[in-house]
Amino acid sequence: MLNTPQKLLLPLVIAGALLSAATAQAAPDPDLAGKNIVLVHGAWANGSSWDKVIPLLEAKGLHVTSVQNPLTSLGDDVSAATRAIDRQNGPVVLVGHSWAGSVITQAGNNDKVKALVYVAAFAPDNGQSANDIQNGLPAPSWAAEVHKDAAGFLTLSDKAMAEDFAPDVSPAQVRLLAATQGPWYSGCVAEKIGHAAWHDKPSWYVVPTKDVIVPPDFQMRLAKQIGATTVKVEASHVPMLSKPEKVAAAIISAARQAK
Repeated sequence: MLNTPQKLLLPLVIAGALLSAATAQAAPDPDLAGKNIVLVHGAWANGSSWDKVIPLLEAKGLHVTSVQNPLTSLGDDVSAATRAIDRQNGPVVLVGHSWAGSVITQAGNNDKVKALVYVAAFAPDNGQSANDIQNGLPAPSWAAEVHKDAAGFLTLSDKAMAEDFAPDVSPAQVRLLAATQGPWYSGCVAEKIGHAAWHDKPSWYVVPTKDVIVPPDFQMRLAKQIGATTVKVEASHVPMLSKPEKVAAAIISAARQAK
């Protein structure tokens, strides 16, 4: 049996062991030193949509920046991403969710960008818009839940946010997403890409297999077209919130190979 001093020391020993294990798990990876991740959010979101992925990346020693897109035009969003890229010292992995796939396809032409990661995202080709690549797709069931204001900005209803956009996160997280969503200008989807960066940069694509916002089969076709390393994740349209470890792992894989 343990005597009293040993009983007092035992919790400290256990706590120390747990702390050491956590520290070892979160230790920076020397292969990732000096590399930067720039995260670009999509429609009906803001930069906080990456808040579960950011600490996982930073724990590996990556420098992370989350862009705040104005969502007012493709050009404005590309400019916001480009400003963030230009602030980085060293190579950049550029990550885009949903609508931001179009943004990184254009902004990824920056010389600092060494790899692209698409997360449930559009990936237009040269001269294509987001609308162009969706020609022939049936109208989504949630379309009636998109509300357009007098200035042409779109917002998603609370119902669609909970049932379609993010059905696999907590109710509290859904309420936060609904409250902080960025209104998205309807004209964005008609703006065309100049040169698609995926022609010149290695790409990764995270396909959430339970996505009802952007159909997974459509995403798989895009991933094949751009020659991306494809990662399937059992998640909704927001895998960075419901399966952040999987999304972070894909980004880390891209960062390891980025030169």
